[in-house]
Amino acid sequence: MKGVLATILGAACALTLLPLTASAAIVCNHEGDCWHAREVDHYRPEFGLVVHPDNWRWADHEHDKYRWREHEGRGYWHEGHWVEIH
Repeated sequence: MKGVLATILGAACALTLLPLTASAAIVCNHEGDCWHAREVDHYRPEFGLVVHPDNWRWADHEHDKYRWREHEGRGYWHEGHWVEIH
């Protein structure tokens, strides 16, 4: 019993030493532009964006619907232009 408890405690301590990764998301607009975003709280409903979990992928039959358009900073793609959010 003590050995099991020690193993569980050791594993829990090891997990606390792992670096925490920032949560991320994949954001897409209605035009099919998609990008990775670290923060999504600044996106407003009127921007017309869809926020997906970071592991989201479009289906094989949707390759002509979506495209990756990465960009640094806070903002979103709109009609082919990056719009900064301050």
